[in-house]
Amino acid sequence: MAVIHYPHSGLIIGNPYAVPLGEDDPGVDDALLDTALANMILSPSGWRGVFAGDGDGESPVKKIRGAHKVIVAAGAKVFADYVKAHKRAGNTGGPVIIVGMDTRPTGGAIADVMIRTFVSESCGVRFAFIAAAPEIMAYARNAGMKGEADGFAYISASHNPIGHNGLKFGLIDGGVLPPGEASRLIADFRAFMAAPDRIARAIAPVNRADQEAVAQIYGNAARVKEEAYRSYLAFTQEVVFGPEGTDTNKELLQAVTEGLRGTPLGIAVDFNGSARTMSIDQEFFSSLGIRCYAINDKPGEIAHRIVPEGSSLEPCRGFLEEVRRERPELILGYVPDCDGDRGNLVVWDEEVKKARILEAQEVFALACIGELAHLVWTGELAYDSKGNALNKVALAVNDPTSMRIDRIARAFDVSVFRAEVGEANVVGLARRLRERGYTVRVLGEGSAGGSITHPSAVRDPVNTVMALVKLLAVRTGKSRKGFFELWRYLSDQAEGYRGDFSLSDIIASLPGFVTTGSYTQEAVLHVKTGDHEVLKDHYQTVFLREWEKRKEQLKTRYGIQSWEAACYIGMEERRRISRFREAGKGGLKITFTNHSGNQAAWIWMRGSGTEPVFRVMADAEGSDTRMERDLIEWQRRMVIEADELGTT
Repeated sequence: MAVIHYPHSGLIIGNPYAVPLGEDDPGVDDALLDTALANMILSPSGWRGVFAGDGDGESPVKKIRGAHKVIVAAGAKVFADYVKAHKRAGNTGGPVIIVGMDTRPTGGAIADVMIRTFVSESCGVRFAFIAAAPEIMAYARNAGMKGEADGFAYISASHNPIGHNGLKFGLIDGGVLPPGEASRLIADFRAFMAAPDRIARAIAPVNRADQEAVAQIYGNAARVKEEAYRSYLAFTQEVVFGPEGTDTNKELLQAVTEGLRGTPLGIAVDFNGSARTMSIDQEFFSSLGIRCYAINDKPGEIAHRIVPEGSSLEPCRGFLEEVRRERPELILGYVPDCDGDRGNLVVWDEEVKKARILEAQEVFALACIGELAHLVWTGELAYDSKGNALNKVALAVNDPTSMRIDRIARAFDVSVFRAEVGEANVVGLARRLRERGYTVRVLGEGSAGGSITHPSAVRDPVNTVMALVKLLAVRTGKSRKGFFELWRYLSDQAEGYRGDFSLSDIIASLPGFVTTGSYTQEAVLHVKTGDHEVLKDHYQTVFLREWEKRKEQLKTRYGIQSWEAACYIGMEERRRISRFREAGKGGLKITFTNHSGNQAAWIWMRGSGTEPVFRVMADAEGSDTRMERDLIEWQRRMVIEADELGTT
């Protein structure tokens, strides 16, 4: 065993989870395995299910059932085969797989089964223990560049409740497998699980694993964790400021540190017992002169709901207000999810003198402004004398990202491309756009908040926070405009710019939109129609009837003149579709155009790929909440009626 010496950890890495796996293990029979498989969600964004041994999605139980051990072993087996076929050039031996996990109670038990399977499949294993998702991916990227790794397996269910867990897989490009490859891996797993001897085939590698090799992997875990931590710290410096040693890196780092000396900044963090408790956050921010104040900073001590939305941000909001009485530089806070790849924000509102929770769409919009301003400041995005962009720059976002992003993109004269919900889809779209010659520095899922900043290929709250820090700290100098002044100038708000601006001024400059929160009560439905093509077919019938009934009212009340349907499947957007069923399991959006020919609102629907729910949302331009409220209530009624038609 070995102790990891990191702030707030003191955890012991060992193997307290190993449980012999045999055919007499309770739960290892075909009927219970089929039940467990039926309750698993397999998607490019990850494989998820309730792994807690008592079957409770909210349970803190550490043990997993025999059926789930079989599922994990089978997943590890097919991934080992996949990595062998895709191992790095020059590797004549077995592939090396990095394994990491978040702080969920069942993570250790799952890791042990995976490690033993990989060992039996002649794979080298580096166990990074508890590591944030961006950390494990940065480490895989760095180790791959040095010829020391071929892929990673990460154990997490992201924002799902504590009794859930799951698996994510990737190679060495810094992200999860792209949708096409992820689908192939899922197909291999399903084929494995269709074999009559599936249980015996899954169990055998776990039980024959070389015990000395397994013990050595655990013994090396502290060193591997240290390597992962340092790789991530160096990579974050590159993501935020540019490659080390370049002029851009030096100039931007200097501008930020000088700006922070002039305007000190404090950040509140509610770690909620997540993997970020053992990551770089406090060291990185402190290196820039940013003071961090943390709560719930012990690994595994999950104090409240994991998803960083709504009420989950309330403890951080209250903490910010409390500490700010003594520390007036404290104006910003964030809350990550359990794997630490997502974090939404609370801010000090100077107007009302209180802390408030930012909506996820606001968080993403601010990150986009900060990183597009970054491109302008560094000269990677330049303009001609008429204000037309001289460079091909794009934003890649998911389909329910607010049209606020389109208004921001219009100001910077960059393009917006949309993919279906799912981080893998957005990352894949960004890669495709780069192949077409676009610069895609910032991308992500506006509906979930947070952002992905290239060359990172995963959401990261540190990078999201740093987009705001750069907006605040890089001020106008003698030779060029600061980040915020650039945004004000390009968005035709230059007249109201002040040199002593605050974070509240930055937030107030956002284009006005009201969007349904993804995790609000209004956004979530439970439909009975299993075939979503059928559901959307019935929905089309309902919508066309409703449109005829309401179109004059919508015109009079909101200026809506017409509509257009679009669907989003993987990385593909299809506009002006005539048959709503074309959306299949993907996203379906109805966009409304006003009398000026501008898109003014939309309604959207999609069944979740990671949770057993069906989501609906609405987005409306302006600050008046009435149109969004009207549209989301209308959308809910139409989907419910369509569902009833599909089940009668």
